[in-house]
Amino acid sequence: MWLGIALGVVVVVAIGLRVVGTARWAALVRTHTSLLESGNVGAQGRFPAPVRYDAHELEGLPASVQRYFRTVLTDGQPIIAGAAIEMTGTINMSATAEQWKPFTSRQRVVTRRPGFLWDAQVDMLPGVPAHVEDSYIAGNGSLYAKLFGLFTVANLHGEGEIARGEFMRYFAESPWYPTALLPSQGVRWEAVDDASASATIVDSPITLTLLFRFNNAGLIASVRSEARGAGVGKDGNMLMLPWDCGLSDYRPQDGMLIPMTGEAAWVRSEGRKAYFVGHVQKLRYAFLP
Repeated sequence: MWLGIALGVVVVVAIGLRVVGTARWAALVRTHTSLLESGNVGAQGRFPAPVRYDAHELEGLPASVQRYFRTVLTDGQPIIAGAAIEMTGTINMSATAEQWKPFTSRQRVVTRRPGFLWDAQVDMLPGVPAHVEDSYIAGNGSLYAKLFGLFTVANLHGEGEIARGEFMRYFAESPWYPTALLPSQGVRWEAVDDASASATIVDSPITLTLLFRFNNAGLIASVRSEARGAGVGKDGNMLMLPWDCGLSDYRPQDGMLIPMTGEAAWVRSEGRKAYFVGHVQKLRYAFLP
């Protein structure tokens, strides 16, 4: 009898934690989303640019980059101002072992000023959710994680490497909002070889250059950085590792070709180790008027 009572109490407490934690987490995300949106609105007048894609702007770009844009965009395509991305997938919670956990997420992206907020729920154990927010807002990067939305397990925020790493995520994921990669949107392209090119973007004071590789169909197959912050090491300093993102399963969406699967991996001395696999379930765009 006492065991049954104890189990009942545990269940009630767990339900209560989930209800309270979910409400508090939702309030936090709403606050940060408002900051993201207000930064986007404030930036509109500071970044004059075309509101539609004109194929003439591809002149002078590396051949592989021209082929990519001609493959995924059509002339006159409206420029993306924002995107809402819903995903499901798995994430590895261990840097050395295989501890994959399922997640669901909602992500809001704005392109002027560049930023995003990824709001995810990771099922750590049955009935034990971890809420995670990954974001780049107005030049600041953040990573928050709370069990039940209440108990903090990660709290990183600020400028420097955390901001650089989150801005890097925004840039690497830009094939989901491909007009953000156009020269008219501030991206500078340089050829590396027939199947790859480097792209540079600036959100002052951060300047990023990533390597984009293209497949035989002319689509972006991977994006790589030679150094991204992978967490704080034992010495208290940020551990920098090569970072590689794979993109696949391109499908038509609002007149564009968009990858429906994304993978992220760290490249350590022992080799490439994926830690994130996500599948787009729903994708909605807001276009410049």
